[in-house]
Amino acid sequence: MSVHVPTRRTICAPADITRYTLLYVRHICSVCVFQQVVFCKHLEFRKQTHSIMAEPNLPSPTDPSLRSPRSAPLSLSFPFLREGSRVWERAAPPTGELPSPLPTKRTRTYSATVRANAGPVFKGVCKNFSRSQGHGFIRPDLGGEDIFVHISDIEGEYVPMEGDEVTYKVCAVPPKNVKVQAVEVLITHPKPGTKHETWSGQIINS
Repeated sequence: MSVHVPTRRTICAPADITRYTLLYVRHICSVCVFQQVVFCKHLEFRKQTHSIMAEPNLPSPTDPSLRSPRSAPLSLSFPFLREGSRVWERAAPPTGELPSPLPTKRTRTYSATVRANAGPVFKGVCKNFSRSQGHGFIRPDLGGEDIFVHISDIEGEYVPMEGDEVTYKVCAVPPKNVKVQAVEVLITHPKPGTKHETWSGQIINS
């Protein structure tokens, strides 16, 4: 009597190889089709974008009509309350060229202070002075360029106003020492009819 012994089925049977080969080919074909669809969609999107940008009715970003009509920078001018004061005034921008950095009494050297104290006394008229900005200009009686004055070089009790007659000495402005600034500025004759303010904030009618 013969006994049938079942044999183990091999994985690499010809039928299995054919089936796996077909599955692999089908997968490759589906991937290729998907990539082709994506590429076509991308080309279509680029064509639409190019056609929209090429329309003559749409303004270009460099079109002058899209720019702001204001060619000059915006400047604001409004009255402000001076620091420590009850007087409203309109800020007058000081004329002349400001030295940079602004020379102050604290940053001045001892030798420059000695030379200024030994110098002559000049007369002039306050052209403008801003307490909030801390500087202004004096118009010399002898003529010439307006002279810069810092708030730390103002002597006396009152804040200078436009039109006040003042006396002053001069000191060279570092580092080039080409221009001068006014030091030891003192109001000698306040402008009549103007309200003057003390450094403490009190208002005095001149």
